[in-house]
Amino acid sequence: MNTPVSNSMFARIKSELHRIEEHEDVKILLAVESGSRAWGFHSPDSDYDVRFLYARPPQWHYRLGKRRDVLEYPIDTELDVSGWELRKALELMLGSNAVVGEWLQSPIVYAHDPRAVSELRNFAERCLNRRSVTWHYLSLAERQLARLMTPDGGVRLKRFFYVLRPVLSLRWMRLHDRPMPPMDMKALRAGCDLSLPEENALDELTAQKMAAQERAETTQRDPVLDTLITQELEVARDWLKASPSASKAALEEEAHALHLALSPH
Repeated sequence: MNTPVSNSMFARIKSELHRIEEHEDVKILLAVESGSRAWGFHSPDSDYDVRFLYARPPQWHYRLGKRRDVLEYPIDTELDVSGWELRKALELMLGSNAVVGEWLQSPIVYAHDPRAVSELRNFAERCLNRRSVTWHYLSLAERQLARLMTPDGGVRLKRFFYVLRPVLSLRWMRLHDRPMPPMDMKALRAGCDLSLPEENALDELTAQKMAAQERAETTQRDPVLDTLITQELEVARDWLKASPSASKAALEEEAHALHLALSPH
């Protein structure tokens, strides 16, 4: 069985996170898997993309000068660990950043503060708007689609899933009219009202991807999935043309209070 994260790797990641907390004098509020292992279509040799949200003591913010609000620890070719400071994360939420919403829903959690995660998830639900998130997933799908074919005419399986995941996210949002589609592919598919041929095509492709190496290619594209991609992208483009411009959520004061409440004292 292609387990997303082995017990030994889970323990190693926990150890790295603890080391970062000690070295940087930060409190990690949430640490998750953010790549294909969390999405549910990892290959046996997929790397580990660990992402975290962290908080600094209040006095850190009082110092003069611009302060770096990102921590990056590329451990090796297998493990990449990086995080955003709480203030940065809150500001991104205010701007309807879809990535923070994904981290808050990851099915693979390495560390979390229950109260902080609950409050941040609730805040993200109210900050994110469907129009901005639709632009995010539409642009992501279009970029990946443009890079789908290799020079010799093959299709990288990994890239195909990088198209399918945002396409299904667009469909989920269309059906539910909410801006936070599930991150995990199984949960995402469950809310997409897919036809039996679409389900079967996705099952077959997922099994193929999870049994192959990270850079594996295929020479065949399922017409059922190609139609799903084409139609959903077209629907998203039409919806954006007809929808009104999104306004920024007026939640700055609440974000400020949340930053103070969740920072270590």
